[in-house]
Amino acid sequence: MLDLCIVNARVVNEGRIQTLDVGIKGGRIATLATKIDQPARETLDAAGRYLLPGMIDDQVHFREPGLTAKGDMATESAAAVAGGITSFMDMPNVNPPTLNSEALEAKFALAHGRAYANYAFYHGASNDNLEAIKSLDPRATCGIKIFMGSSTGNMLVDDPHILEQMFDHAPIPIITHCEDTPMIQEHERRAREQYGENVPFRLHGEIRSREACLKSSTMAVELAKRFETRLHVLHLTTADEMSLFTPGPVEGKLITSEACVHHLWFCDEDYDRLGADIKCNPAIKTAADRQALRDAINDGRIDVIATDHAPHTREEKNNTYFKAPSGLPLVQHALLSLLDQVKSGYFSLETIVEKTSHNVAKRFEVAERGFIREGYFADLVLVDLEKTTTVTPSSLLYKCGWSPFEGTNFRAQISATFVNGIKVWDGSRINAQAPGSRLTYNR
Repeated sequence: MLDLCIVNARVVNEGRIQTLDVGIKGGRIATLATKIDQPARETLDAAGRYLLPGMIDDQVHFREPGLTAKGDMATESAAAVAGGITSFMDMPNVNPPTLNSEALEAKFALAHGRAYANYAFYHGASNDNLEAIKSLDPRATCGIKIFMGSSTGNMLVDDPHILEQMFDHAPIPIITHCEDTPMIQEHERRAREQYGENVPFRLHGEIRSREACLKSSTMAVELAKRFETRLHVLHLTTADEMSLFTPGPVEGKLITSEACVHHLWFCDEDYDRLGADIKCNPAIKTAADRQALRDAINDGRIDVIATDHAPHTREEKNNTYFKAPSGLPLVQHALLSLLDQVKSGYFSLETIVEKTSHNVAKRFEVAERGFIREGYFADLVLVDLEKTTTVTPSSLLYKCGWSPFEGTNFRAQISATFVNGIKVWDGSRINAQAPGSRLTYNR
């Protein structure tokens, strides 16, 4: 007997949309067929709705350990599954930073039994942990995160020799944040001279400029080509950077790239309205840059769409330009923002599934997830494109309690989210059970 049978679903998977029944047993997809006659303990009629593989978010900051006033594994993963995200990869700039195997395993312990989505953690890089990078077990972590731009603590890798050694010896993909710090610091100095502490937020995209992004991204790509390193460049923001990347399928690429949902939704015209709420690094830039990102998603220059979910408290955000931290809470509405853009004709459903699920699994060699296939884990999201979702403060599950999307009426709804076959979100509430498990890799 099946545990669950989802019937009459419009299954979006591997470039096709088909009406299928999906049978789930023991946390996995047991059967895919146009009609399943096998008995099931529960049947869910998905008629008129679309069933997608759950989003695998390759860039989040869930703030644990050490920064839990902003968010934690439980609160942020609950918001994630409410938004259709079934797996996440968490960044190392926490307290203490994830710079060795002991800190990495400590984060796994924090997630066990508390994470509603499946989880992985990046191993961080610094100027003084080269040997830890060289000796990494490729199956212990999703990737090596290198901040080639500003970061907290000692996680900025600005020693050219160390950087070259890391690119030469990395046993798994390197993930980079690319901004040129000296260039940004000079822009900050000039802005402070002109405005003091009251720099207008609309200048954020000029202070963290396109030139600063392009210089650093170019350096990362050149290093990857020189050392034949598997490189994944995070959160691209400019039209200028698109020429660094190759169009086409992700298979066989040495160098891949990512765009984030807020850079696809907002542009610099929104700074006067939202101010610090959309201050992030790298910065949201122009409408033309946003269009270039959308075009690059469609032609395959950009391989992955993620969130860079990075919550801060409202008190922290209610500050002047230099004191307000960068980062936005995004996971609860990331997929909804993409589905809304499908309704606007910017993307197809098949493309969104490819960029949020298939390609993430391929790039990071995630085992048995990211596709709707028999034998794979049942990480699924059921979406309704005929209903709407209005973002209100009372609907938010983030610990920080706010969203840059407040007041937005998205033209889609997350009807249900399944993690390892368990319904963790039913369209209105979170299941008390937290069934997330550690991601594994085909390495």
